[in-house]
This record gives sequence, C-alpha cells and structure tokens, in this order.
Amino acid sequence: MLDFPYVALFVVMLFVYAWSLYNLPILVAGVRNLRRTKRKDGGESVGNEGLPVFSIIVPVKNEGKVVGRLLDALSKLRYPVEKTEVIIVEDGSTDGSLDVCVQYAEQNVGRVKILHKPFSCGKPSALNYAVKEARGDIIAVFDADNVPAEDVLVNVCKYFEDPKVAAVQGRTLSINSQENMLTRFIAHEETVWCEAYLGGKDVLNLFVHLKGSCQFFRRDVLQKLRGFDEKALSEDMEISARLAEGGYKIRYASDVRSWQESPGSVKSLFRQRLRWFRGTMEVAFKYGRLMSKPSMRNFDAEVTLVGPFVLIAALSTYFATFFTFFEPLPFNFLLQFVIRSSALVATLTLLSIGVALIYSTKPREAKSVLWLPFIYFYWSLQAFISFYAVLLIMLRRPRNWNKTAKTGAVNEANIQA
Repeated sequence: MLDFPYVALFVVMLFVYAWSLYNLPILVAGVRNLRRTKRKDGGESVGNEGLPVFSIIVPVKNEGKVVGRLLDALSKLRYPVEKTEVIIVEDGSTDGSLDVCVQYAEQNVGRVKILHKPFSCGKPSALNYAVKEARGDIIAVFDADNVPAEDVLVNVCKYFEDPKVAAVQGRTLSINSQENMLTRFIAHEETVWCEAYLGGKDVLNLFVHLKGSCQFFRRDVLQKLRGFDEKALSEDMEISARLAEGGYKIRYASDVRSWQESPGSVKSLFRQRLRWFRGTMEVAFKYGRLMSKPSMRNFDAEVTLVGPFVLIAALSTYFATFFTFFEPLPFNFLLQFVIRSSALVATLTLLSIGVALIYSTKPREAKSVLWLPFIYFYWSLQAFISFYAVLLIMLRRPRNWNKTAKTGAVNEANIQA
C-alpha cells in the first residue's frame, strides 16, 4: 500500500497527464491544418461596397520608442480611408509619446482622434475609454509596438461574414526574433502557440482565446458586454471567457498578421508572464462557473484556464523525479502506467511541436526542430513563474497592471508584407 506522498504524486501526475493528453489532439489538428493550408496574399484593390467600418484603438503609455512605426504602418493599410478611424488613447505618458501621436494626427486630419486620460489605470481602462468614442462596426486593438500587415483589415473582414463570430484573433509574430537567443525562442513559441494550438482549436470549433493585440471585436457585442474588465490583469483572457460564457464565437485568423516586440531579457519576460499567469489564474477562479452551461467549447475554456496550474503541477513532478534518484518509487501498476504514459504523451507533444515549427516557418526549415531540447528548460522557467504568481494570489499582494517595457528593437527582415 502506498503512503500519502506517493498518492499525492500519483494524483498530480494524473492531472498533468490528463491535461497533456487532452491537448495533444488539438496540436495534431493544428499541425494537419498547417500542412494543408497555404496562405494567399491578396494583392487586389479594395472597393468600398459592403465593407465594415473599423475603429482602430491604440493604447499608448510611454511608447515613444515604438508608437511611430505603428502609426506609420496604419497609414499604409490597404483599406478605404473613409472606412477607418484611428483612436489613440494617451494614458499619462512622460516620454514624448504624445508629441509623436499629435504629429501623426496633424498629418491625418479627420481620421485620427487623440484621447487623453487624466489618470492612468491600466490598459483595460484605456480601451474602455476609447470604445465609448468608437463609431466603427468592428473594433481593432493593436498594442503600440505592433506593425500590422497592409492587408490586415482586408483579410479579417471575411471572418465577420459569419454572424456567429463576435471576435477574431490574428496571428502575432516576433519583430525582433534575431535580437538574442531568448527572442528567437519566444518567436518559435509564439509560432507554435498561434499556428498549432490556436489553429487547432479553431479547426475543432473549440475555445479560441484572445491575446491582447491584433484582436478584433464586433462593437455592438463589446458594448453589450460593457467592455473590458478594468480590474483584470489579463483583460484579453477575461473578455475571452466572458464571450464564451455568452455563447459567442471567437475565430483564429492565420492570415491576419501583425509583428510585435518579444521580451529581450529574462527580467522582462518574467514580469510579462507573471502578469499573464496571475491574470489567467484569477480568470480561472472567476469563470469556474462556465460548466454550468455544458458544452465542448466551455469545457475547453476551463481546460485552457487551468494551464498555469498545470505548469505548477508539472514543477512538482520535476522535484519528484529528482527525489527518485535517492529513494526509488515502490512498484505500483497505476503509478508506473501514469509515469510511462506521461513520458509518451510528452514525446508525442514535442514531435507535434517540431512538425509545427517546420511547417510554420517561411521558408520551411527542418533545423527548426533543434530548438526542441530547450523546451524543457523553458517550461521549467514558466513553471517557476506560475508558482510565484499563485504565491502572490495566496498572499493577496497588490494587483498592479504593469506594462512590458519596449526597446524599439526590430529586425526589418522579419517583416514580410
């Protein structure tokens, strides 16, 4: 008979195994879709008839190093000018960001509106401030470090032809992937997350969550939901869960692309992911009620929201594995089965990620799989950040919406029109 530590280990490993086993088919579906799909760049001109009006919201706080290139990219969008408006929310900048935005507005009279918030209360508050002033059928949100493709609005229109679609998440790519080893790895992570994981969820009609930028909403739905939760640290995940609860559909759009800056240091990555994980955990607590309306999409939403907790559980298995070097586990069929099955699922997951990297890079390169050995180290770092996030929740530490500092780093070769 096993004593408590081994029973606890069995339960934790079973939790990790079940979560991983559930997500494996989603990755496989995403990879299969990647193999079948070839993106077609539209080069035709766009007429006015039947096209929706877009309100493009840009929250800005101390983004002087990057906001200029975003505003320049917005001026080059291949979409009727009279059917777009740009709303810049200046949120208490102290670095000259406002001057850059004012200059852009003067060059685009009548199309650009600058709103100034007297008090900075975080990104969700800035977004709500702008939504009240928006007149478009579709609300587009871009962070200040983004550089959207010229066809981003043209390509997203077709997804909203389905009246059931309330929101769309575009593909985000790294604009500075060649800066250092960390940014290269994050770029690969972003590729797999978008193209395989979110792509798989979209193909299987499951819960596609929003990522905070290059995201699009029907304005009437956003207003019906009363905008973003200003207390949420992960306002994108919170609004995603609220959309799911309301029965709305979110699509992932691989051909709706925007480049953004990846964290270039471990410190910057830690601060970013700490906010993400804590925010997602709080959303998980808040929306545990999703299964009161049983559906496959709601169940998938719950599985997605417990992701940070799975990372913590996986961290405990690392310690348990280390412990076995000093005291072997007693033989137990169920425990041995879970351990071996977990290893098999982990191997299959890595293989799926490897194939996703090959098929999602342009041009396709088999050497992308050489990044796979680093995944375990990266997962370990993520697990420690998740653990720290749950400690902050348990200790009821202040919930501050800390923005990720941007440096303006860019590799022009990364951006493909």
